[in-house]
Amino acid sequence: MRQQIDLRVHDRVALDEIELYSEILSAVATAERPLTIDEIDTVLGVRREDGTGRRESTPQ
Repeated sequence: MRQQIDLRVHDRVALDEIELYSEILSAVATAERPLTIDEIDTVLGVRREDGTGRRESTPQ
């Protein structure tokens, strides 16, 4: 008997990147001017860790 196989690929990283991209597109669409780096960081849920310019995820 032939077995049904799910051939869809589930790539968690790619899906997460698509979600982040859609968040940026939504923010840009509603903005009346170009977003600043800080505004983009807010949309993506990251914050500056310290004066080094490094960023880390904002706890949710």
